Amino acid sequence: MSIANNAPSGQTPQLNYRTAIGLGLIHLGAIAAVFPVFFSWSGLAVAIVAAWVTGGLGITLGYHRLLTHRSFHAPKAVEYALAVCGVLALQGGPTDWVATHRKHHAFSDRDGDPHNSALGMAWAHIGWLVLANKDRVKDGEFKRWAEDLQRVSFYRFLDRSMLAIQVLFALALFAIGGWSWVIWGVFVRLVLVYHVTWLVNSAAHGSGYQSYASGDRSKNCWWVALAAFGEGWHNNHHAFPSSARHGIAWFEFDLTWLTIRIMRFLRLAHNVKIPTPEMLDRLRLNKSPVMKAAERRGVV
Repeated sequence: MSIANNAPSGQTPQLNYRTAIGLGLIHLGAIAAVFPVFFSWSGLAVAIVAAWVTGGLGITLGYHRLLTHRSFHAPKAVEYALAVCGVLALQGGPTDWVATHRKHHAFSDRDGDPHNSALGMAWAHIGWLVLANKDRVKDGEFKRWAEDLQRVSFYRFLDRSMLAIQVLFALALFAIGGWSWVIWGVFVRLVLVYHVTWLVNSAAHGSGYQSYASGDRSKNCWWVALAAFGEGWHNNHHAFPSSARHGIAWFEFDLTWLTIRIMRFLRLAHNVKIPTPEMLDRLRLNKSPVMKAAERRGVV
């Protein structure tokens, strides 16, 4: 199966060697988990917990809903702690991640989108990372897309120290649980969180239903939502990007929204944004009988 490319016009698509080799080595490291010598129940538990901390709290809650869209505010200590969790997902420093995602929203599913799903699901899933991509945010563009983060010295530190922080985390796991904890808590966990995140870019722009007019291919995909802590209600998100709540209908379970509600109760989140009924009505699409019946039960 070939992968579409987004190389500059007239140029043969080139492999992004640094990223491709790095991702390849991480996936190879995860394969070591099939050997019984590296298995332990504690290692599996570490992988599960670390996947939630780095993928759920770090990427979904921290990088995405807080830093990218500012759908709620949190005390600086909480914001910075979530950013550190995001760095441990090894998907880029906060400035790069936020800039890329903001550009994605600005050009969703058309020329300019870093992971344009119109170029195919394989491209949107991983091709955009490992092949030449003219729409990736360049060094000179960070000020345009993420100047608010560039101004903060702590985020500049995280941008510079991403790999070092991951190594320190791996060393800590090794000191406590040996190679089993490293294989499961670093390599298996990274691969799991990578593909769950990438499914939001690919599957949730191709599979599912649309409830609201978002002007792109974004879909509400229930199984991606379950895997990605609520991120799979992607059509809802693209229709209302600044909303802290992605699962809008009563049956659209959104674990991250539940987390934000708990944080708000504990006074760790404030200025939480959600769409008003008028906003929902303005962008609402015609529904199937199933969707209409569901909505008659109420949006909660």
